[in-house]
Amino acid sequence: MIQVWGRRNSFNVQKVMWALGEIGLDFDHIDAGGPFGLLDEDWYQEMNPNRLVPTLKDGELVIWESHTILRYLTAQYSAGSLWPEDPGARSQADRWIDWTGSSLGSAFMQLFWMGYRTPVADQKPQIIAQAKARTDALLSLLNDHLAGQAYVAGDQFTMGDIPAGCCLYRYFEMDLERPSLPHVEAWYARLTERPAYREHVMVPFDDLKGRLAF
Repeated sequence: MIQVWGRRNSFNVQKVMWALGEIGLDFDHIDAGGPFGLLDEDWYQEMNPNRLVPTLKDGELVIWESHTILRYLTAQYSAGSLWPEDPGARSQADRWIDWTGSSLGSAFMQLFWMGYRTPVADQKPQIIAQAKARTDALLSLLNDHLAGQAYVAGDQFTMGDIPAGCCLYRYFEMDLERPSLPHVEAWYARLTERPAYREHVMVPFDDLKGRLAF
């Protein structure tokens, strides 16, 4: 049985659980991090020396880093579907995973932390404005890319949709003024039709508002 440690309202945990749901794998989810603790336990550090979530265990194999876990799961259990077997096609999915890690994810997380999780009295409007401008610009870039296709790597849903797609629920649920993003909105609508997305990503996050502790 695959085991996953992490809290359900963590972006990075949601990537892993969404992938597991798409593949249809049975797994055991263990709440960890934030109010659930466990990350400071010695046995957890032996699995994940960073003391972060998610951590996945498949048999004797232990993996951490959400994008590494995503690639492992799709290669091991969804080759030819979520994990394109052709190297060229796979590179199309891979680049959007990496792009989310290096660009969109960092910009949106700064916006989410400063504009939502930070108590209002401690928020810095200039940082919020900069993070929002960067997020909007990156989503506009993605919007242009999606103009001629249904998903980030083409017309088939792949692992490449998962990291960026995890940002969208909160982006569209937050009280924000958003630019025109018709192709991103259409992509988001397609994602919300997926049962695994609804179950693992469309998770209420009100408990995080104004809270930096977890």
